[in-house]
Amino acid sequence: MDPSVPHEQSLPLGRVRRAWPGVGAAARRLAGVLALAMELAKLRVVSLLLLTSLGGAFLAASGRPSASRLALLLVLGTLSAGGASAMNQFLEREPDRAMKRTRRRPLPSGRVHHPEWVLRLALAAVIGASLVALVFSPWLAVFLSAGAVIYVGVYTLWLKPRSVLNIVVGGAAGSCAVLAGSAAVGQPFHPAAVTLALLVFLWTPAHFWALAMTMQSDYRAAGVPMLPARAPNLTSARWIAVHVAAAVAAALVMAVDPSLGWIYFFPVAAASLAVCILTVRLLRSPSPQRAMRVFLTSNLFLAVVVGAVIAATAGRGALL
Repeated sequence: MDPSVPHEQSLPLGRVRRAWPGVGAAARRLAGVLALAMELAKLRVVSLLLLTSLGGAFLAASGRPSASRLALLLVLGTLSAGGASAMNQFLEREPDRAMKRTRRRPLPSGRVHHPEWVLRLALAAVIGASLVALVFSPWLAVFLSAGAVIYVGVYTLWLKPRSVLNIVVGGAAGSCAVLAGSAAVGQPFHPAAVTLALLVFLWTPAHFWALAMTMQSDYRAAGVPMLPARAPNLTSARWIAVHVAAAVAAALVMAVDPSLGWIYFFPVAAASLAVCILTVRLLRSPSPQRAMRVFLTSNLFLAVVVGAVIAATAGRGALL
């Protein structure tokens, strides 16, 4: 390399920039739009939903779901869940301005100049995903639509502003993700997938209440009646413990499924023990710091359960 030539100009990218000076600016704008779309779709949350849907698919297909069905599930699941998340952000943009955790989101921070387009595109994504799913599996379309309706209509619009039990019912949206996975492979009500859906339903309130315990002032400022913002910490901790115990019980009951076995049991038992220990500590001293540990460990618990489901069923399916 000629040392007299700047490094960037010696590369193909540098030559492209000199030939088409607008390409770099256009690429940066595109990257900004994509980053904004990912933030509006809450892709970090959606990725956990997609993982649970894969768990449902692997359970219902005995570890051998077709690649085409998995691709269909992931694409349509991302569109539906991401669209529902964007609608949630549009509808909650005013309360989000009052909360430190959410005020920097694209809509309350003013980074989106035409918020109405967020709603339109999000609605198109949800409806479009359901219509495409209808061609391949009516039950897949049902569960994708039901998940979006529960999250946006039942949870965001109806229960969240009115009831401390909002997330209890809202957790059914996550259950729909699991059943969408089993529906994608032609077994919408496979018993093991239904049990996993029940586990997600029981897990969701404990997960979100633990997070809410660390942000009580935010929810009070926004006027959102989340349980930890209205009840004493000990009461919240007790309800978290109830749901953690129920979710752990469901996870351990799943171990009796012949398709799971010891490959599933050992990691799930370890994760269950970890989240139970931290929950007991929260009960003894219900503080925001201990609630955050329960919140983080509950994420790990669900990821371990679904990961173990996929590993155990895929391993068994490879031997058949």
